[in-house]
Formats: sequence, C-alpha cells, structure tokens
Amino acid sequence: MAFETSCGENAKKDFDLAIALLHSFEYDEAEKVFAKVIDSYPACAMAYWGVAMCNYHQVWPSPPSPSDLDKGNKAIAIAQSIKQKSQRETDYINAIAAFYKDWKTIDHRTRSLKFESAMEKLYQQYPDDKEAAIFYALTLDGTADPADKSYRNQKKAGAILTSLYPGEPDHPGIVHYIIHSYDYPELAALALPAARKYASIAPASAHAQHMPSHIFTRLGLWDECIQSNLVSTASAKCYAENAGIKGHWDEELHGMDYLVYAYLQKGENDLAKKQYDYLKTITVVQPANFKVAYAFAAIPARYYLENKMWAAAANLEMSSANFDWQKFPWQKAILHFAKLLGAAHTGNINLAKAELKNLNNSYDTLTAQKDMYKANQVLIQIRTGEAWISLAERKTSEALQLMQQAAAMEDKTEKSPVTPGEVIPAKELLADMLMELNKPAEALAAYEDNLKIHPNRFNGLYGAGLASEKINNAEKAKYYYQQLTVVSNSATAKRPELEKAKLFLKKE
Repeated sequence: MAFETSCGENAKKDFDLAIALLHSFEYDEAEKVFAKVIDSYPACAMAYWGVAMCNYHQVWPSPPSPSDLDKGNKAIAIAQSIKQKSQRETDYINAIAAFYKDWKTIDHRTRSLKFESAMEKLYQQYPDDKEAAIFYALTLDGTADPADKSYRNQKKAGAILTSLYPGEPDHPGIVHYIIHSYDYPELAALALPAARKYASIAPASAHAQHMPSHIFTRLGLWDECIQSNLVSTASAKCYAENAGIKGHWDEELHGMDYLVYAYLQKGENDLAKKQYDYLKTITVVQPANFKVAYAFAAIPARYYLENKMWAAAANLEMSSANFDWQKFPWQKAILHFAKLLGAAHTGNINLAKAELKNLNNSYDTLTAQKDMYKANQVLIQIRTGEAWISLAERKTSEALQLMQQAAAMEDKTEKSPVTPGEVIPAKELLADMLMELNKPAEALAAYEDNLKIHPNRFNGLYGAGLASEKINNAEKAKYYYQQLTVVSNSATAKRPELEKAKLFLKKE
C-alpha cells in the first residue's frame, strides 16, 4: 500500500502508516501520525487532509461532535492555504472540504452527500488512483440509505473494492471496506474471504481484529465471532494501557457486545454472564461515546431477554459509568425496552406502561434531533412493547396486530453497524407470541423467516423445533433440534431448552 504525495520521500513511511491506520478506523492513532508528519513537514498539505479525514468517521451511526468538526474544518483551511501541492492533492483536499463547509448551518447528511459527489468526481478523474477508488467506496457505504433494501450503494462499493482486491489482497482499506459493504444478511457471504483475511493484515488493531465478526455474526459462525472478539478485546486492553488511557478504551466494550451476543447464541450462559459481571466493574471508559453507551445498554438487556429472565429484565438499572445517558436516547431506550418486556411478561402492567412512556420520550427526542433512523428503531420497540402490554391485558387480537406491525417495520430497515443485531428480533418475538397464542404453525413460519436473516440464533432454532413438535412434524423438529445441538456444541453450554432438544433427539 502506498499513497503518493508531494511531501517528500522522508515523510512517506509515516504518511503511509497514518493512511493504514485510517483505513482500519484507528482514528486517534492515525491523527497522531499525521500530526507527526506536520511537525516534521509543516508544508505537507495532505497531512492536514489526513487530520480532517480522521475526524469524519463516515460509517459511524452518529455525526462527528462539534469539536471534531471544528478541528477538521481548521485542518482543511490550512491545507487549502498551502500552495505547495499537486492538482490531485488539491482535489483530495477540496473533496473533504465539501463535508466541512458550513458545518454549523448545513445538516450532516447533506454535507456527507456533497463529499460523496466530490469523491465520485475524484474517482472518475484519477482512474489509476487506487486510494481514490477505495475512499470513494467508503463514502458510498457512509451515505447508504438504511431503508434501501436493494443495497445500491453497498453493491457499488463492493464491486469497486472486489475489483481491486486481487491486485492488493493485503490492503487494509480494501479488505475492511468490503466487510462494511457486505455487512447485510443477503450479502454477507460475499465478504467471508475478506473477513477471514482482515485480522492478519492489521494484527495490532483492535478494530481490525473485531471487524471480521460482523460477517461471522451475519452468517451465524459463532465460534469464529468469539475468537475474533477475544483477540480484539485483549488488544484493546493493551492499547489502553500503552496509551495511558484512564479506565477502559471504547473498542473493548464494542467487542464485548459482540462477544456476549455470540456466547448467548451458543448457550454459553456462564461465559456471557462473566462478561456482564466484568462490565459492571467498569466505571470509566474513554471516549464515552455512542458505542460505549450501546454496550452498556445492550449487554445486560441481551443477557436477560435472550434467557427470558423477565423479572431480572424488569429490574434493570442504568449503568453509572462516566457518561450522560441523556446524550444517548437511542441506547437508553434499549434498557427501557428490556424493562418493558420484563414487566409485561411478569404481569406488572403499571411498570410496563411507565417504560412505554419512557420509550415514547426517547422517540420524541430523536425525532426532534431529526435522527430518523434511530427514531424508527425506537418506534419498532414501542410497537413491540404495546403488543406485549396488550397481550398481558388479554387483548390478543390487538397484541398480534401490533406485533405484526413491529416485525414488518423491522423487515424494512437494517441494523446499525454498531450492533451485532437487534436486542431481540421483532420477527422472533412475533413467533414467540404466536406460540403463546397456541398458533404453532404460524409461529414456525415466523421463526423460519427470522432464521433466514438471523441464522443460527439459539432461540430461533429452539422455537422452530418446538413449533414443529407442536404440529407433529417430527422431521422438522429433529432438523432444528439437531441444528441447535451443533451450534451449542460446547461442553459448557447450559440452557434448559438445549436439554429438552437433546431429550427429543434421544427419543427419535
């Protein structure tokens, strides 16, 4: 991998290192190396471009902070003022400048689309510039519409990157962005070779170690997902120690969320609980950002909901870690959602309705912030919560209608890149409700639909097996129970559902 600049041969090694770190989303470390280049070569315009790129975070679900935007804008202003640069460098700089221009008055998505347009021109203008193609592909992923089920942007990005891959199989940006481009159930298999390659390309990067697990999760490859995140979280701990970070680094908690999810799908409750107990000891994380808030909310919610520990879910409390929950209404909603489901399942209607009100408050906040993707995610939780409250109140027809609405809404959108999956898929909850209403045939259809999108989910496989058993379809019951025992193949897997599945198989 090499990025040509006019900064001189002596700057090349550090500049290429910074680009490699940038491609692995090691933004803080990349910015440090770009700053080192600036210290040695203050007239290197592209080093200031690099600082601006480090403060964008294109595929993150939240826009850059005002301080990040201010820093990036100032860096680009300096880059534009430097006269000693090539036309190609000028074009690179002007492209990212389109994102930062008028950041105080123009919304994030509009500016992101302007950057995408500028990068498309750059890509077309310099057809032999691989870095232009790679960064353009990333902008396509960053501006993809989560509601676009045709995956137009992602497929276009993937096509660009896969055309480059044979010539540069060890390029961190190509491999990394292939994973992002195909991080969808319908596309994930296309990224499996890249997922298995990426960790070896950037062994010191916690994010590079973690990123393959996006694809492993999509394909239900839990053992590979676990291994990926064990290495990632260990790497993140080392980084925090070496960088002198007070407390824990955010990448560690991000990996823990995926790790807990995978353990739960294998029936590894003890190992999932060990991670949750460890999470409860963490009080300081740097930076205290969106993915940290997500992990603090999702890990306990997943643990209790996946295990149907409804009373414990109803009594969940917010973490007292070093961040303000009010800044993260989407993540906070996850805890309210878990509490609502726990309360509804234990007959505490008053608490369930109080948590429903909290969910509506989160929805209103996100709507006011014009963050419609996250608002829609909370709206799915609201409909789901209303459904289970209705069921608890024995309004079965209304409950089923609301749950079907929630499942249909979730079918039309995609999960955020920050999460391994919905806390509980709405289609799976619909299947659970159909089972409670003694409609096993319809439940089986819902479980099977959900398993197409969320393969090898523990509760999905067990539910499909149980529903098959209820309709006396022994062949299908055997198939799903066998799949469950294959997925939960560890000697330490402990779930009563697993024992029931094994008992059924012994009788067959």
